Amino acid sequence: MPELIQPLDTGDPLGPLPQEFAAIMRPELPSLIKEIGVEVTRAYPEYARLLDGPNGQAIRVGVEQSLSSFVDLVAEPSASTSLRDDMCRRFGRFEAYEGRTMETLQGAYRLGARVALRRAKKVGRSHNFSPALMLSFADALFTYIDELESLSREGFLEVQSQTGEQTEAMRRRLLHLILAGRPSPRTAIAELCEQTGWALPDEVTLVAVRAPATLDRAVADRDLLADLSAPQPHLLVPGAFDDARRRMLDEALLGTHAAIGLTVPIALASDSIRWARRVLELVDTNIIDDAPVILCENHLITLWLLSDPVLVDQLAQRELAPISGISATRRERLVETLRIWLDTRGTAAHMGELLDVHPQTVRYRMRNLESIFGEQLIDPESRFSTEAVLRALQLRARGDETPL
Repeated sequence: MPELIQPLDTGDPLGPLPQEFAAIMRPELPSLIKEIGVEVTRAYPEYARLLDGPNGQAIRVGVEQSLSSFVDLVAEPSASTSLRDDMCRRFGRFEAYEGRTMETLQGAYRLGARVALRRAKKVGRSHNFSPALMLSFADALFTYIDELESLSREGFLEVQSQTGEQTEAMRRRLLHLILAGRPSPRTAIAELCEQTGWALPDEVTLVAVRAPATLDRAVADRDLLADLSAPQPHLLVPGAFDDARRRMLDEALLGTHAAIGLTVPIALASDSIRWARRVLELVDTNIIDDAPVILCENHLITLWLLSDPVLVDQLAQRELAPISGISATRRERLVETLRIWLDTRGTAAHMGELLDVHPQTVRYRMRNLESIFGEQLIDPESRFSTEAVLRALQLRARGDETPL
C-alpha cells in the first residue's frame, strides 16, 4: 500500500486522516458536487426549484464551499473555516425565510454525506485503502456534517428570534435603498440582503399598485419586496415578470389594480417604477384603458410621446405652424386628414372610409395640405416629427375635451 494513504498510528482505530489524503480527494470534488446535486434535488424537489431561481448560484457556491472546506481541513487542520461557517448560517437563515423546518436541510446534508462516502469507498478500492482509514474517513465526514448542521441551526434560530414586523421593516428598507437611485448604497443593500435572506438579483421588475393596496402574503411569492403603506404603493419582483408571476399577482393582490414596469438591471429599478406609475396616471386621464393588470411594455410609445407635455406643446407649435392662422374648424379637419394619411398612406377611397367623407373631399384636403406644408411632408425627418406630434396630441385628446 502506498505510504501516503496509511492512517496515522495514534492507537485509536478512528484516528485523524493523514494530510496527504487531501491530494486524493481533491480531484474528485467537481464530479462529486454534481452527483450530490443530482441526488439531493431528486430526493428534495423543493431544492430543484430553488436551484433554478435567483438563489441558485448562491446555493451552488455554498455546496462547493462546504465540500472544499472539508478537503482543506484534511490538508491543513488549522485552515480557516470562516467562509464555510458564514455560508452554512446563510443556509439556515434561508430555510427559515422560506418557511421550512431544519429537517429538510438536515436530510440534504446527510444525503450528501452518504453520496460522498459512497464515492470514497469506490476510490478506496482503487487505492487499496485500509479498513481503518475508511472508518476514519466516515467518522471525520459525519462529524463534519454535524458541524455544518449546527452552524445552519444558528442561522435558522437567528431568524426565528426576529419578529415578523422587524423582518418586514428591514425588507421595506431594502426596497427603498434599491429605489434610491444611482449611486446605490451597495454596502447597506448587501447588509440588508444578509439580514433578511434576500438574494440580490441581476434584474428586477417593479410594480405600481393602486392605493389602498392589499397583498395576500400567504399567496405572494416569498421573494417579493413590498411597501403597500406608502402613498404610492409598490412591489419589487426579482427577475422577469413571467406567466407564473402574473398568476401569482392576480391572486395575491386581491383585486387591486397594478401597472407592471419593465424588467431592468437592478441599477435601473427607479426607472421601472417611474414608468409603471406614469401608466397609472395615464389611466386616470383616460389615455390608457384601465385593466386589473397593465403591462408597461404594451404602452412604451405612449409613455415616450407623453413623457414631456411642455415639450410636446413646443413641438406642436413648430410643426403645425403652417396652419396656425386657419380657422379652428378647418384646421381640425386638415389635421385629422393629415393624421390619417401619415398613419395609413392610404388611397383617397380608403382614407374617405376612415374619415367618413367622399374620396374627392380627401383629395381636396390633401392638395391643401401639400400646398400648406410643402417640403415638410416630403422630408423624412420633418414628416416623422409631424407624425410624432399628431400622435401625442391624439393621445392627449383622449383625456382632454379641449379641441386641437
